[in-house]
Amino acid sequence: MAHLLTPGTAALAQHMIRMRLALMRNSLRGDNASNLYAGVSLGLILAFATIAIAALWPAYLPLTLAVWLSGWIFGPIFIGGGGETLRPEYFSMLPTTPGRIAAALLAGAFAGPAPAVNLIALLSLPVYGWRFGPAGVLIGLVAAVATLVTMVMISRVVVALIGLFVRSRATAAAVGIVTGTAIALCGNGWAPAVAVGGADTAAWSRILVRVLPSGWGVAAVEAPWPLALAVLAADAGVIALLLAAWAGLLSRRVVSAARGGVPPRRGIPRPLPAAGGARIAAAKELRVWWRDLVRIQLLATAFSYAVVTPLLLVTIDVWIMVPFTGLIAIVMAAASSANLYGSDGTALWLTLMTPGAERADVRGRQLAWLLVVGPAAVLLSLTGTLVSGQSWAWPWVLGLLPALLGGGAGVIVLLAVTSLVPGTDPHKRGGNPLSTGADETAETGLAWLVLVTVPATALPAAGVTLLAPWAGIATGVLTGALGAWGLGRIAYRRLESHGIDLLNLMKYGPPPQAGEPTTADLPIRHRIGVTVCYTVAWLPLFPQGLAPMFMKIFGVEDRVWFLALHLPSIWQWPTIIFMIVLGLLMYGYAVLIPMRLSSSSSTTTG
Repeated sequence: MAHLLTPGTAALAQHMIRMRLALMRNSLRGDNASNLYAGVSLGLILAFATIAIAALWPAYLPLTLAVWLSGWIFGPIFIGGGGETLRPEYFSMLPTTPGRIAAALLAGAFAGPAPAVNLIALLSLPVYGWRFGPAGVLIGLVAAVATLVTMVMISRVVVALIGLFVRSRATAAAVGIVTGTAIALCGNGWAPAVAVGGADTAAWSRILVRVLPSGWGVAAVEAPWPLALAVLAADAGVIALLLAAWAGLLSRRVVSAARGGVPPRRGIPRPLPAAGGARIAAAKELRVWWRDLVRIQLLATAFSYAVVTPLLLVTIDVWIMVPFTGLIAIVMAAASSANLYGSDGTALWLTLMTPGAERADVRGRQLAWLLVVGPAAVLLSLTGTLVSGQSWAWPWVLGLLPALLGGGAGVIVLLAVTSLVPGTDPHKRGGNPLSTGADETAETGLAWLVLVTVPATALPAAGVTLLAPWAGIATGVLTGALGAWGLGRIAYRRLESHGIDLLNLMKYGPPPQAGEPTTADLPIRHRIGVTVCYTVAWLPLFPQGLAPMFMKIFGVEDRVWFLALHLPSIWQWPTIIFMIVLGLLMYGYAVLIPMRLSSSSSTTTG
């Protein structure tokens, strides 16, 4: 490790920090700036909440720090291998060792808001150490720094592992399964713990959260000082090992990327017969689904989440979600497919150079998506309903299934041409095959939009099913067909009229529009409010409002995690109504405030 402290390494680290700060500073425009401000504000709230937990509920501090660690581990996976501002490939020709490059990149990784916010949260360790005297505070301070470095290093190693080993369909699918399972555990991971229950579970969980790297600081504060020093020394040794492993992985990643991409594939699926050019476009699109590791990973994420989420509730004998496994998979698969044109890069020029090809391209993409998602969703829906024994769910599943499939096929192509997020051409992607080079924040916002709009296309079928259960099937088929045809028609006509604009957007990014107001022009309180509302409004509206409402209507007795169902009967309906109204008001605030800004700006200009 001595060579890492040489002046050359220090100078290289300074350059990395300056580059990282310059890139971040130059990207703070428009919605990027507002998203950063809102994210930092939310992070600071969580950080100070962690400090409050250390002061008021110290028994929960190890678990809280484990949540922070999970964010560093699974966060890079959630956004496609991590948003690497400084890619290792950029520095492969530098005349220095991989160890020095790794140390410099590590220094650059700390030049950002996330480590700073996490460090504030880790100040909970000296606060926790106050109970053990001045020595506990000192050990807590050292442990806070060591824990932060360990978390960041673990995150970097995870990103490097993904970039190196995800070179085939199998490994991309494996990453997707891990991602979907992790998301499901974040939402319903409490269910298996409740199912196991008992004092033994509490005992081993207290040990587990201290064995994790996030709990080493707590263990050091609690231990006698000789043992505490040993724990801190062991943590330093782990950091050194992680740094060495990261350097080796970066070196292998650069070499692997230079040798080429994924080996040729055989056994490519073919589409069902279709009319003319749409069949050809569908065949091309199916090949993309078969070959693009990003799409494979996202599809595996969608289906694994849809399967794991109901199974977690089954552990506490709650079967209400099982019949809807396929429906969940459709919505999640649509959310992961909303940037179809953006993920293809500038390949759109091939379609634009062929007269009249826009309609066939859109219809072919719709057909390919239905062939990829539809059969698996139908199988999951039928199997889930049969296995669960929930006979009341048949009209709901059979009515909502075609409605969501058609709505999803229409929504994804419409948003692909109206809300495109530019990405890197597939053949120009870096050594991380799960990173498209697109703006992760914008892609996440697009996915959230799909999670709202696709279920909305099934509302007519749900309303008819509520009034006349079996009539909802015909309604679902009709609205699904209309959604796929009508939204697809709007999409290809939009592509015909604005195709050149989309191509320019993918090549050069959004043009500067100094006179057009954006969210970044809002006062800081409104910027934060709009972003927070978009992020959390779905919680009161869907899981705490609409879901318990349907459970009350159908007489389902399982209270699960719904707040209203845990209250006395007299307060249940008021709580449900309050949650729905709160969610709608939050969405209304997030939509109307920017519109008000735009209208007032237009009035002033006029």
